[in-house]
Amino acid sequence: MSATEKTLKGPKEPLFSRKNRKLITEPLSDNNPITIQVLGICSALAITVQVEQSFWMSVAVLFVMLVGNVVISLLRNLIPSRVRIIIQLVVVAFLVIVVDELLQAFVPDVSAKLSVFVGLIITNCIIMGRFEAFAMGNKPWPSFLDGLGNALGYAWILMVIGIVREVLGSGAFWGVSLFGSNLPGKETGLYALGYVNNNLMILPPSALIVVGIIIWIQRARNKELIEEN
Repeated sequence: MSATEKTLKGPKEPLFSRKNRKLITEPLSDNNPITIQVLGICSALAITVQVEQSFWMSVAVLFVMLVGNVVISLLRNLIPSRVRIIIQLVVVAFLVIVVDELLQAFVPDVSAKLSVFVGLIITNCIIMGRFEAFAMGNKPWPSFLDGLGNALGYAWILMVIGIVREVLGSGAFWGVSLFGSNLPGKETGLYALGYVNNNLMILPPSALIVVGIIIWIQRARNKELIEEN
């Protein structure tokens, strides 16, 4: 390669340049898909009553986001504009089927609990939004990082909600009791002292309460996130 060709081509951008790192870090906080963009909120309401369910839903979305973003990026110059949404739906539907089959094969009890909510990943606004807004216009590596960042941003919110709801609502973590036994007439630990689980935390509205608290904390820390009237 001649010196002129090298000059025209320019220096190669590092894999983890500042720009690429922001693709991972921004969705974790100031551009979080759930608390800032208010996307993918349905699963936060429906499946976060237990930490285990939150974890496996997060893993499922992570897989679909990573693979889907890369596939759409690789096909971006081949997809006709008129059918791009259909192609994106086909890609995400295929990946969700793969995830559903894997869950049924390796964690059937979790698959049964997640039920139809795994299938609803197909219509998850975060995934379709990143396909359309980012992967369709960027190369595979940045698209991979964008998918990773948004999936992790989604995941940590689900995990926090799941921990709060299971600990306060069921007195357990990942199905393991933290405060003793609350069987009638056989109470032990904190239950023997009169502690009672907060049944409100088991109900879907409690997820909105926890999300609201997280949003409040985020906006208290970063005044730029406060909307002006």
